[in-house]
Amino acid sequence: MGGVEHEDETNPVAALAALNEPLRRRIYDHVASEDGGVSRDGAAAALGVSRSVAAFHLDKLAEAGLVEVDYRRPPGRSGPGAGRPAKWYRRAAGEINLSIPERRYGLAAALLARAVERSAGGTVGVTEALRDVAREHGQQIARALRLADSKPGPLGQRLAQLLAEHGYEPRMSDGLITLANCPFHALAEEHRDLVCHMNHELLCGVAEEAGLPAGAARLDPAPGRCCVTLVA
Repeated sequence: MGGVEHEDETNPVAALAALNEPLRRRIYDHVASEDGGVSRDGAAAALGVSRSVAAFHLDKLAEAGLVEVDYRRPPGRSGPGAGRPAKWYRRAAGEINLSIPERRYGLAAALLARAVERSAGGTVGVTEALRDVAREHGQQIARALRLADSKPGPLGQRLAQLLAEHGYEPRMSDGLITLANCPFHALAEEHRDLVCHMNHELLCGVAEEAGLPAGAARLDPAPGRCCVTLVA
């Protein structure tokens, strides 16, 4: 059973903050403009800065996930005596999106695409397939709780932390977790039945994998929050 790929793990706030420094942004733009990647020496020459300054900013961009690093020798230098391979930098392949509150429209698109593929054989409809793949994805992301069973703290608190990491902004009171944010808000506004049931199935998968009783994730819509609540 295949899983839905996780969205890019790059911290978008940290990545955008890294670009707030003017010289670093110029170096990033230079890297992005070069198909074959950029060395520290090449970046220094292109921007008119020292090699150490170029290296510092290139490594900061790499830490933020904005560029990727590999090692190779400059063109024309190979064989014995060529020296160690140097760092080369190229723009990272992934996208960085920042929204406040957090939204996960890429995840919704991935789930829907997989549901369409699953339903293409004609055995199930797209809506049923979407609910199936959403539940499977919920189970997949909740496996982190099983891996963390040895960590201190009640399951409910660890579950709330997991949900926070996935954009739900959980609020816990007397064993009830309400979710202050819907990661699929704009889609739910236009396609409420489809998206809310997809989200419910996803959170049912989370609850099931976490070991909560059946029915712990409830479709419980209310203004200003996610349509699902969980009894933890």
